[in-house]
Amino acid sequence: MAWVYILQTKSGKYYIGSTTDITERLKHHFGGFTPSTKSLGAEALLLKQKYQTLKEARSIEAKIKKLKRSDYIEKMVKDGYIKLVP
Repeated sequence: MAWVYILQTKSGKYYIGSTTDITERLKHHFGGFTPSTKSLGAEALLLKQKYQTLKEARSIEAKIKKLKRSDYIEKMVKDGYIKLVP
């Protein structure tokens, strides 16, 4: 199993990531051990969604990042799921 997740930083920006171990990955983000979110300050997990493989999760993560529009991400968070397909 793999996960795609969306975090909100202290500045209000979104961070999108993927992993096979969501619990451990979130510990790294919230503990300040991940360089990409250490300076931003991960504040809250807004959404997580499970996928069968890491390949699928990485594909969805890339598609979300290519959207480059916070309104799409906000809709995903509000709806509680990611509608994109790998």
